[in-house]
Amino acid sequence: MRFIKTIISQMTLEEKVGMCSGADFWRLKSVEHLGIPTVMVSDGPHGLRKQSDEADFSDINNSIKAVCFPTGATTACSFDRNLLKTLGCALGEECQAENVAVLLGPAINIKRSPLCGRNFEYFSEDPYLTGEMAASHITGVQSQHVGTSLKHFACNNQESYRMTASTEVDERTLREIYLPGFERAVKSARPWTVMTSYNRLNGEFTSESHYLLTDILRNEWGFDGYVMSDWGAVNNRVKGLKAGMDLEMPGSNGTNDQLLLQAVKDGTLSEEALNKSVERILRKIFEFVDNRKPVIFDKEEHHRLARHIATESAVLLKNDDVLPLKATDTKIAFIGAFAKEPRYQGGGSSHINAFKVSSALDAVEGMDHIHFAQGFVTDVDETREDLLNEAIELAKSSEVAVIFAGLPDSSESEFYDRTHMKLPNCQNELIKQVAAVQPNTVVVLHNGSPVEMPWVDEVPAILEMYLGGQAVGEATVDLLFGVVNPSGKLAETFPIRLEDNPSYLSYKVVDNKIYYDEKVFVGYRYYDTKEIPVLFPFGHGCSYTTFEYSHLVVNQDHIRDDESLIVSVDITNTGKVFGKEVVQLYVQDLTQTAIRPVKELRQFEKVALQPGETQTVSFTLTKRDFAYYHTGISDWYVPTGQYRILIAKSSRDIKLEETITVTSTIDLPFKVTWNTTFNELVSHPQLRPVIYELLGVIGEENVDKEAQLEMVKEIPLRALRSFQGVDNTTIESLITTLNQLLK
Repeated sequence: MRFIKTIISQMTLEEKVGMCSGADFWRLKSVEHLGIPTVMVSDGPHGLRKQSDEADFSDINNSIKAVCFPTGATTACSFDRNLLKTLGCALGEECQAENVAVLLGPAINIKRSPLCGRNFEYFSEDPYLTGEMAASHITGVQSQHVGTSLKHFACNNQESYRMTASTEVDERTLREIYLPGFERAVKSARPWTVMTSYNRLNGEFTSESHYLLTDILRNEWGFDGYVMSDWGAVNNRVKGLKAGMDLEMPGSNGTNDQLLLQAVKDGTLSEEALNKSVERILRKIFEFVDNRKPVIFDKEEHHRLARHIATESAVLLKNDDVLPLKATDTKIAFIGAFAKEPRYQGGGSSHINAFKVSSALDAVEGMDHIHFAQGFVTDVDETREDLLNEAIELAKSSEVAVIFAGLPDSSESEFYDRTHMKLPNCQNELIKQVAAVQPNTVVVLHNGSPVEMPWVDEVPAILEMYLGGQAVGEATVDLLFGVVNPSGKLAETFPIRLEDNPSYLSYKVVDNKIYYDEKVFVGYRYYDTKEIPVLFPFGHGCSYTTFEYSHLVVNQDHIRDDESLIVSVDITNTGKVFGKEVVQLYVQDLTQTAIRPVKELRQFEKVALQPGETQTVSFTLTKRDFAYYHTGISDWYVPTGQYRILIAKSSRDIKLEETITVTSTIDLPFKVTWNTTFNELVSHPQLRPVIYELLGVIGEENVDKEAQLEMVKEIPLRALRSFQGVDNTTIESLITTLNQLLK
């Protein structure tokens, strides 16, 4: 057992200050005479991007050979908590083998817009799904006594101007969209560290936000690890530490250390606050050191795991009886440069130096009935007529054409955003012309975020592989030939065009500010509420089998908000092959008390079913599943009224529904003033009789009170002076009486 406080008491002030900044780009400082070793952190939410001692940080692609797993955008589509945990365990093993104490991830920023250059790393547009995937990932990694760094906290939802711009977002939106993923992950998985984002939040750098780092993260959510900065994110080091930002990464060549030292000496910073930061850092250093274990992992085994994860995460967007490819197909055309050299990951700090990469052509080697045509080049958007004509002729002479398309490496990366949602023109032209001569055309997509598909109605099948990791070629072939039945569901909406996205008008920087004007209407919350046609909805994904939903049961039709609701539903595989289905539960607020999305994902479960098999899936709903964040009480609030329970295959494919009533146990604070309207008054049962009596006084005889109320509902009490000639003393007396009734 380590006596951390004793160790801290033996440290000099300079040593304590030094523990709060990196020794170099990847290592924390050591204090040898006290037995404090240096430990290493490393990039890589979907693989280990460990740089050698000699490597230059600026050389982003120079790292050790490792296994590149599918990216976050891909794995989220699995809707499989156990799969994410298994992935995390593998990453933890690799970190132990390479003596890495903390893996910097997962990255869980919400996909506000398809344009964010880093969306391939992030899980979803939905905060609940994001939090569940993150928690499972963290649990897996940390089961190996390796830490994670949950990032980027918070509201870093674009790359452009990320280090300087201020994200302007209201409190309710923050609480309902951009914080819940972090909250769920922190509370259920307890990450060792949390990484602050680069940006300001409502004018204040997140690395200096006491509200984020202490009030919410520590005090509300119970986070007990250490907070680190993103690389180079520190603005004011002293203010940051006071706010709760413990570790600066990397170091500042001693500059900020001196500022901390001076602040303690002159009393600007308490030594107690410094000690708390040091304690939090040391506890995690020793948790790693004291649980070191010799690990020799099998890269080939992890490659096979990467293949499995890719098959479980891929989304079959469309299939008009073309897939799976049949053994009787005598000639199949593989067309597109990505069939030979797949796009399997994004650029930036998560770029993995994969020890091997399998292409689709590698996976079908020896299958003489499959022929290849390059079709296009990936480095320039230029139609090569020779390559196009070769592809068309091959498609004509084949029974099926499979086009491997996607975004080039330069389209998606950390450090910059996309400017549009289009595939390269040369690829769109290729798909259109091949589909024109071959009715059995399949499009396989390699991209980290949604793309427009002007040819969507011209091809019978589309398989979304996202960025599927180093084994993506083998995984693709497994799915095309039905070795594995696709079961992924979209973790984000695919809009028809960029202009349909809710952030389209505000995804920009104005006076160094980014305004989140769409508020809580992000992703499907916007598209479904507005009933805007989409290319493919959130939660969508096809299968080679069929599923039937039946026997929706709720254990109560009326609950209080402090009670739980149990929901169950039967799922049956009505097809002929084994398959997996993601059962999605959404909740719709029918009370019309607040402006809310038409539905919100609250639960999901992935079930595996043999042909003819039925399983009962159960969900437990609690207060948060019905609530919205009420800024007036700074808490979650459930209005009394009816709520619809929706069981669905996607956000737009509702299979079963049931309506229940929820009664609130919270009385919202209310005080009658001169500007209180009649409508507000009659909403309170205690006040309604008095108001009806008042209407009898001021109204005409034989006039319907409800009709009269409808006429005056927006009129404030002060207007009684103008419309009824009531004096101020009478109004004041009425206000006093009404407030007394509310006590």
